[in-house]
Order: sequence, then C-alpha cells, then structure tokens
Amino acid sequence: MATVPVKALASCVKSRPRLSTRKNGLGAWEPQVKIYADGADKAAMLEMYADPRVKGFTTNPTLMRKSGISDYGAFAREILRLIPDRPISFEVFADEFAEMREQALEIASWGQNVYVKIPVTNTHGKPSDSLLRSLASSGVKLNVTALMTLDQVRRVGECLSGGPPCNVSIFAGRIADTGRDPMPLMAAAVELLRPYHNVELIWASPRELLNVFQAAAIGCHIITVTTDVLKKLSLVGKDLQEYSLETVRMFYDDAQRAGYKLRVNSHPAAEYDVRIAASAD
Repeated sequence: MATVPVKALASCVKSRPRLSTRKNGLGAWEPQVKIYADGADKAAMLEMYADPRVKGFTTNPTLMRKSGISDYGAFAREILRLIPDRPISFEVFADEFAEMREQALEIASWGQNVYVKIPVTNTHGKPSDSLLRSLASSGVKLNVTALMTLDQVRRVGECLSGGPPCNVSIFAGRIADTGRDPMPLMAAAVELLRPYHNVELIWASPRELLNVFQAAAIGCHIITVTTDVLKKLSLVGKDLQEYSLETVRMFYDDAQRAGYKLRVNSHPAAEYDVRIAASAD
C-alpha cells in the first residue's frame, strides 16, 4: 500500500484554502487550479464557454442520458464545432476492449481538442491497461476515468508514460461519499503522477466549491465542476455577516410569497416570554 508523502500530507492538514488575489480579464476571482465544466447540456456548456475561468469540458454517457441526448456522435460534433479551442472529453461506452479501441479511435478523430475517456476497468473489473498503452502509443489523448485507489493511479500512470497529453480522473467526491477523506489520497496521487510530465490529475465528482480550494492546495492540476457548483464562484470571499442577513431575508421573503398564514392561539406562557423580551429591550 502506498504511503502518503509527508510534505503532501502536511499541506493537506496544515494549510487552509486561501482566496486568490489573482484576477482574470473580467476582474473576477480566478482559481489556482484549472476548472473543467462537467455536463452535457448544450446551453449550459456554451454559457460556461463564455467564462474564461473554465479551461475545458468533460462529459459522460450518464450526463448525456440525463440531458436527453439520443445521438451521441451528432451531439459531440456539434459541441466541438461550437467549442473548438478547449479540451473536451467524450467517453467510450463499449465493454469489450477491442470495441472500446474502435470507439476511441473514432472519437479521437473528431478534433484536436478531444480527449477520449476510457474507464479504468470494464464492467467485469478487468483493467484496461493494455488498451491504454495501445491508444497512448497511437497518439490518442486519453482521460482515464473512475479511479478511486492509489494502486489504480500507479498502474495507469505507467501505462500513459511518454505518450500524448493525458488526464487521470480520480472520483474524489465518490470517495468522500463513503465517509473517507479524499485529501490524503489525492495528495499522494499528485506525487505518484509527478514523474509523468504528460499526465495531469483531475479531481472528479466534487461536491462543493470548497473542493476547488482543496484541489489547488495539494497541487492537483484540474477539477471538474458541475454547473450548480460553478454558479457559486461569485460567492468566493463574500462577507459572511452579509450572507447571513441575505439568508434570513430569503426565508422571510419565501414565506411571504407563499402566502403562509398561521392561526395563533393565546398562550399565557408565550405572552410572558414576550413581556420579558420587551423589558430586556
């Protein structure tokens, strides 16, 4: 079992995420880790494309199905026509490695900015190592997905060594869903992949905006973020007293809009409490 480098672990434990003072061309906060928008809704992707903080895009068959996409290839080609200059990952959906290879070569042919997502194993748990080596040696940019262990990271890094630019996606959010802190594992993964200069680590399946700061703190290259989380970027650095007041007003305004009424009966104890509160004022 791999050990977490002391330096990396210390960074996780001791450092608190700090707000960046760096600004982008729009005068907004800019994160110290590359943000990739994760989704398959065309309108949302184009909205994110207009934000210079979004450096790339990822999709998967599940997101496409949720967005009601029926023609995989047509959707992908349309997105690539509209977003021709940022990395976009599209995933194979076969289960046999020979068919995965055919799909990967087809997907890769759609554009220079395409990364082909290959699952770390097939549905039978068989590692995709041989396929990864074959595709990498053929010059296919890969995004190896669904990793959750350091053994997988070590193995995949070796498969991609010396190849074209590639990504390794660790599903940190899913790791956290099991009650495990993903930070030590992600920090160790950064170190395991450091020798492979063509490979960038992706913090995948984040659950909250704080994960962006956590990814930056350990030196992770990329974090995939859903539209809901991306919309919270405007909250970075917000005054908490102001945020508290806005929250109180939200509850009050929603109750007013809903037209809630409460029939209140006379309660002697409640009247006593009101008199005490009034005297305290």
